[in-house]
Amino acid sequence: MTDTSLPDALNKARALDGMEFLRALADGRIPPPPITTLLGFAPSELERGRVVFTGTPDARHYNPIGSVHGGYAATLLDSCMACAVHSMLEAGWSYTTLELKVNFVRAITAATGDVRAEGKILHLGRRMATAEGRLTDERGRLLAHSTTTCLVIGAESSREPE
Repeated sequence: MTDTSLPDALNKARALDGMEFLRALADGRIPPPPITTLLGFAPSELERGRVVFTGTPDARHYNPIGSVHGGYAATLLDSCMACAVHSMLEAGWSYTTLELKVNFVRAITAATGDVRAEGKILHLGRRMATAEGRLTDERGRLLAHSTTTCLVIGAESSREPE
């Protein structure tokens, strides 16, 4: 995403409800966030309260000890859970992650193959939302699981401070 397309995408985001925005990202009407391009993951399933991202970790994601960095798993989990929250929001509303808890269950390497990060909403209130996530491999084996707490920001609060 270029610097000039980012403000345009954000303006489009404010005009759409959360589910409409996620669908626009998935079908290319809105450019993908740079993090998805950088780490090579994309949405594969979208429904209200549930979002799935898929990706394929490789050696570019390795840490110095020869496995995929935990930040890769944490990023996919943060993304799917936050987007599950976003899918429930009305136009003009947004969120930010306040807390992220990740449990790493199994090492991830380039040999792991495709991974699937599924986020599901647990609670949506006027000021706070919680969600859970699971990262699995192609065989359905659990690689990591997580929870998040997000601050829900009302349409009137999403403006830049003057």
